[in-house]
Amino acid sequence: MHSTSGQRWRNRLSHPSIVASLTLALIALGLNIGHSLSERAGMEQLAAVAAERLELYAASLEAQLARYDYLPSLIAIDQDLMTAVAQPGDAAARQRASRKLARINVRAGLGLIFICDTHGRVIASSDDYASSHAALPKQEPPAEALMRRLGKQIGAGSGQFFAANEANASTDYLLSQNLQRDGRVVGQVVVMLNLAPLEATWVDQGMRSQGEKLLVVDSNDVVIMSSVPAWKYRLLNRGSAAKHAELLASGRYASHLGPDLALATEDLNQQNTSLVQVPALDGETRSRPLLAQERPIVPLALRLVTLSDPSEVWRHARYAAWGGAAVGASLGLLLLYLAYRRRALEQLFRASEALKQAHSELEQQVAERTQELRHSNSELKHQINQRLQAEDELMQAGKLAVLGQMSAGISHEINQPLTALRALSRNSLLLLEKGRNSTVAENLRAIDAMVERMTAITRQLKSFARKAEAAQAPVSLLAAIQGARTLLQHRIQAEQVTLQIEVSEQLRVSCDGNRLEQVLVNLIGNAVDAMQTSASKTLRIYTDMHEARLSLLISDSGAGMPEDLLPRLFEPFFTTKPAGQGLGLGLVISSKIVHEFGGQLRARNNPPPATGMTFEFDLALSPKESHV
Repeated sequence: MHSTSGQRWRNRLSHPSIVASLTLALIALGLNIGHSLSERAGMEQLAAVAAERLELYAASLEAQLARYDYLPSLIAIDQDLMTAVAQPGDAAARQRASRKLARINVRAGLGLIFICDTHGRVIASSDDYASSHAALPKQEPPAEALMRRLGKQIGAGSGQFFAANEANASTDYLLSQNLQRDGRVVGQVVVMLNLAPLEATWVDQGMRSQGEKLLVVDSNDVVIMSSVPAWKYRLLNRGSAAKHAELLASGRYASHLGPDLALATEDLNQQNTSLVQVPALDGETRSRPLLAQERPIVPLALRLVTLSDPSEVWRHARYAAWGGAAVGASLGLLLLYLAYRRRALEQLFRASEALKQAHSELEQQVAERTQELRHSNSELKHQINQRLQAEDELMQAGKLAVLGQMSAGISHEINQPLTALRALSRNSLLLLEKGRNSTVAENLRAIDAMVERMTAITRQLKSFARKAEAAQAPVSLLAAIQGARTLLQHRIQAEQVTLQIEVSEQLRVSCDGNRLEQVLVNLIGNAVDAMQTSASKTLRIYTDMHEARLSLLISDSGAGMPEDLLPRLFEPFFTTKPAGQGLGLGLVISSKIVHEFGGQLRARNNPPPATGMTFEFDLALSPKESHV
């Protein structure tokens, strides 16, 4: 009974009309699935690429503006500028201040720097000094025009904000810092950076990549920068007439605001992506939907929005839909074919009964062989796991060995100052017994300086693997050499080394003094080690001038080094010292420090008949030295 009912249903399902209807359903299903999957994958990929570019744009903008964060604070402590603010009637003081602001403006690559009093009157300006030497028609000075337009924002106190530059249709970034005297505010210093070059780069990239637009939106929801110039100074979302009037009254934007873009980015979903309708651009007849993504820049109170064109995604989705429909049609045709074949197969079914016994035997053999393969596969997996475990243990042992070498390197870096501290401390005890308190005070100051120096050394070793922006300041080159000599004095005397220092006391170089001293300690210490077996031990330190830079040379009379080993001197962990006496990181660290100073550490053997080696690196002279 049940066999007859099942046979009847199979006959109905194999009818050509039923199979044709099923084929049409499969075509529709394949069309929908292909389009949906392709569109989802394409949108995710488009969003991921746009997110990466958004991070690059944000990093570029933040890095460009962060370069000038410190500048107003440095200018605010300048004595010439404070004198000009304190004596606004002194024309000479104001001229000196303007001249200094003009020099700073040129070196920093800014648009304008000026100082004003608490009443908003401009005291000195970098543009005032430039315009006083140019035969141009009289017009309102840029600083006074800026104060007239943005006086309320500038007078609000220290901070930063963005404002439109109607002279070249670009955007300015303004930083202000209060000038204080005796605890009260006496004025402000204002720094202005024009963002036209950065925006021009974005516009150029937007023209070359028609599928992506970039907008920078401030806290008032106004587009202040864009790769599409026509979108600048327009509200990103819809705004009321009162808001338009308020924005125009602030003076921070152009004389008029364009029509709202009305992109409705407030509807961004959890992935910060949304399809928004973008107004038609030049050459387009209608608006189009774009994929919007947003990234906030909290320190600057900005938002970066990218608009990516999903047209290519939808085009591929249509192709995928047709492909899905083709797959559905193929499956339908296959079912139709199988339906016609079923009857023929039923006729052959009885004949296949004779083959069942052989098929069963074959299945048994396959099962046995499969079991053997599973056993072999399990054994192979076990061996692979053992090998991976051995590799992990080997890698862990290697890491522990490197940590041990790094610990030895750190001990080597601070051992010499510790020895000097011990000697100075013992010397101070003897001096206290003799009542020589002034000399004891000098020793204590030297001990304090060495503790600070050891702190800088350990901090440099910790930060060796990452990029560090060291403070650049005028440093006495001779004082740095004398400081390194103090740390190594006991070794120089113990090895009976003749130290010749041929450096002028007036030389000032632009670098970090503590890190320069660290390089000198390393190079002088290596030179002393190299001369341990030499009959004549002479260490010469001298300079070679090159316009605004100088080369510092440290030459010893040791045995030198084979020429084939010279190229490996600055490789990490390469050392020619006996085991336990060197880790091979000293020259690597010194070379990195010199590179961050803007120079390069070089080594060469002294030419015959002289012996030994010479290490050389160049440093930038401080601004005063470079004009001597």
